[in-house]
Amino acid sequence: MILTVNHITHYRYDQPVRGVVQSHRLYPSCFDGQRVIVWDVTLSDGIAGGGFRDAAGDWIQGYSVQGPVDALSVTVTGQVETRDLAGVLSGHRESIPPEAYLVETPATRADRTLIELGRAAKGSTPDLLEQAHRLSGAISDAIVYRPGVTAAHTTAAEALALGEGVCQDHAHALIASARSADIPARYVSGYLLVGQDRGEAAHAWAELWVAGLGWVGFDPANRCCPDARYIRLGSGMDARDAAPIRGIARGMGAETMDVSVAIQSVQQ
Repeated sequence: MILTVNHITHYRYDQPVRGVVQSHRLYPSCFDGQRVIVWDVTLSDGIAGGGFRDAAGDWIQGYSVQGPVDALSVTVTGQVETRDLAGVLSGHRESIPPEAYLVETPATRADRTLIELGRAAKGSTPDLLEQAHRLSGAISDAIVYRPGVTAAHTTAAEALALGEGVCQDHAHALIASARSADIPARYVSGYLLVGQDRGEAAHAWAELWVAGLGWVGFDPANRCCPDARYIRLGSGMDARDAAPIRGIARGMGAETMDVSVAIQSVQQ
């Protein structure tokens, strides 16, 4: 499948700031399931700084904007050829050991309910892949997809107690429960070709480490493993760590942000 991306993030400041520094994780991952045909990231009035590939295999690019700044835009356009690998992250090069992803973060701290879900999924089966599928299914059942009921700072335990949330909440809950069961897990950000009934073209899911297979993606929000509809950008310990755009503005101006993401299939 060939997917086209048009992603614009527009920032406004109620009073000009002295400058802005950003770090972008906005470049498709290099693995057997996707191939970049063309890709471009621009920051209005931005000066490109250093770029590097981190130990997790993600490309990180720095930018700075000299002030005064009252508005700026990050624009991502591109085309990627994708293949369905049943969620397996085949051919991805990284140097972080899977055990590093057993460490909890504030967003993925497991409470008693999340721990119990992990234990139930583990059960008596020695099959690690089956355990992972069971756990992902349990999170899908426990958290109903509903936009607008949670926020960026909502934790996995809070979303589970609420029983509602979006893809970030599903991913955090799956990660928290998996780690409590000694299964390395991490947060993944990217894009998804969605239908008209779902609005999250900018998407997130989780990857769990399965010995013998490596990292395998699970998307509890859609009850599936990532397939050819998905474009993987990068990973981290949680949503904050894997954020596609991170930055800081120097000044007192309050920031507002508007995001527009369109994903289309060339074959359609």
